[in-house]
Amino acid sequence: MNKSKPVYPPVIYPEFNLIAGVDEVGRGPLVGDVVTAAVILDPNKPIIGLTDSKKLSDKKRDLLFDEIKEKALCFAIGRADHNEIDELNILHATMLAMQRAVSGLTIVPEFVFIDGNRCPKLAMPSEAIVKGDLRVAEVSAASILAKVTRDREMVALDKIYPEYGFAKHKGYPTKAHFDAIKKLGVIPGYRKSFKPVKKVLGLL
Repeated sequence: MNKSKPVYPPVIYPEFNLIAGVDEVGRGPLVGDVVTAAVILDPNKPIIGLTDSKKLSDKKRDLLFDEIKEKALCFAIGRADHNEIDELNILHATMLAMQRAVSGLTIVPEFVFIDGNRCPKLAMPSEAIVKGDLRVAEVSAASILAKVTRDREMVALDKIYPEYGFAKHKGYPTKAHFDAIKKLGVIPGYRKSFKPVKKVLGLL
């Protein structure tokens, strides 16, 4: 039996001119920051092809990354590092990173769409949209900025520690990644509160 795909209601845009979209990348990896982005698009400079960053090829993501930075009214990157993730837990660290992205915008938005089912505390009204990166252009743009930013950081880390394979798995818990940390141990930047890392460190 084929499972029918969920049908999401149309997104109703509020009557505001300055609307930001926010998304995150990096909740699942064992290492590195959780990275967020906030974007306010320019209605006079449409960007074709915006969608969930995970549905795009690396080449298309890179092209859209540059186009978003060129055409958006403003954008900002927020993050929470591995220490904050360990201290706060990944959910609260993600909310903090989202707050930082919004506060980093050079134009204060009147309303914010957040990808997912939970909003951080913000100074302006906001709404959480499930699958927002597929349904709201501003959130799609944010998902692309966040993913390209974090992926490039993992590629840079791979150049320092090539034996861990960060350029391939981007820090996510794959079998190859598990094998690497079992063999080599963990380097600075790993999230010590995550179970596989705890296991390698002998904390379980």
